[in-house]
Amino acid sequence: MTAVIAVDPVTPAADALSEAARVLADGGTVAFPTESFYGLGGDARRADVVARVFAIKGRPDDRPVLVLVGSPEHALALAASVPAGARELMARHWPGALTLVLVARPGLPDLLMAGTGTVGIRVPGHPVALALVRAAGCPVTAPSANPSGGAPPTTAAGVQRHFEGQVDLILDGGPTAGGAGSTIADCTTWPPRVLRQGPVRL
Repeated sequence: MTAVIAVDPVTPAADALSEAARVLADGGTVAFPTESFYGLGGDARRADVVARVFAIKGRPDDRPVLVLVGSPEHALALAASVPAGARELMARHWPGALTLVLVARPGLPDLLMAGTGTVGIRVPGHPVALALVRAAGCPVTAPSANPSGGAPPTTAAGVQRHFEGQVDLILDGGPTAGGAGSTIADCTTWPPRVLRQGPVRL
């Protein structure tokens, strides 16, 4: 059975965040609100957890998943190289709806990157998502919490309809805004190439 904890969307309670962080530390999965949709979170450093996220979603192996971190410094720890321009984008748009694709450091799960050798990273702007990754102290996967190809959910109830009994915990922060998801910019070349246009325009 999937546990659901209601949280304030602006100032989520510390005990709820601690419980969610414990679930992630134990190799579990947590669904949580982001600026657009609910995301499906697991410890992005662990191959077994990433494989579980893919299995829950039915996600094809050739589609990488983006990662949320708590600060630009945490992003730098995941990337093998970060162009000066990418650092400027981090300073200008994080926390926020901009995902930067960077060359990954060795050691990240291959499935996370889908064989690309790159990883998409952002510091989320939603207070619950940001507080969660900071409480967890690890990079957290964040594909939308729906079966692959389905409509992304904007409510905790929508996550439950898809994944009751498969996801360990849902942080119910109320409805999210929907929309296009984060802007994704490939910073492995410069100037960056926009792979998906979202709220942030470069």
